Amino acid sequence: MTNEEIIEKIRTTLAEEFEVDIEVIQPEALLMQTLELDSLDLVDMVVLVEQNFGFNITGQDFTEIKTFQDFYDLVIARIKEKEAK
Repeated sequence: MTNEEIIEKIRTTLAEEFEVDIEVIQPEALLMQTLELDSLDLVDMVVLVEQNFGFNITGQDFTEIKTFQDFYDLVIARIKEKEAK
């Protein structure tokens, strides 16, 4: 799976799950504000990542995530780590 395919899968999954227009999910947009996430929504996001990409993320992982690009970078890095094993 290419980085572009991963990003597109993330965008479509988040747009569907959180009922937002996919066009607002831009790399520089603020993740929490754009999706209007609360703590329960973060749990939903963790489950989505686990189901769609096959690895676990924690609340700690989200401490550095501000934008969608930060989130893309995390998911891509974890996928690459998983593939390297």
